Amino acid sequence: MDLYSRRITGYSMRDNLGRELVIEALNNSVTNRRPGQGLLVHSDRSSQYASFDYQQLLQQYGFTCSMSRKGDCWVNSPMESFFKTLKMELVYQRHFKNPGRSRAGNLRVHRNRFRLHSALGYETPEEFEKNYDNPRKVA
Repeated sequence: MDLYSRRITGYSMRDNLGRELVIEALNNSVTNRRPGQGLLVHSDRSSQYASFDYQQLLQQYGFTCSMSRKGDCWVNSPMESFFKTLKMELVYQRHFKNPGRSRAGNLRVHRNRFRLHSALGYETPEEFEKNYDNPRKVA
């Protein structure tokens, strides 16, 4: 998630929480957004994010890893809130033939195009970024 616009930039859904999940999500995000070196990537301290493969991938992209301290859940609260909403609105409400692809695709469209965010003045992430990119449209 881009914390500025609340846009979901990379995603992956699997039946387990292995390092492949976060590696796929990071690669997906890089493909979608093409961020430059020096990007700050925040995560919790779980083993997927601390894995050698994931940390090495961050270094290859030139990103800076930021992990909250043990027991400090506040820094990662936007993602915790997102995961709660994701589960309530998409995961628990529907059944998919291909759960990983279908849910992730629906998530991206739903979250970025239709979901209003109070932190963005009740705009969607796409509207917010479009208005930011064109300063004449910003109120």
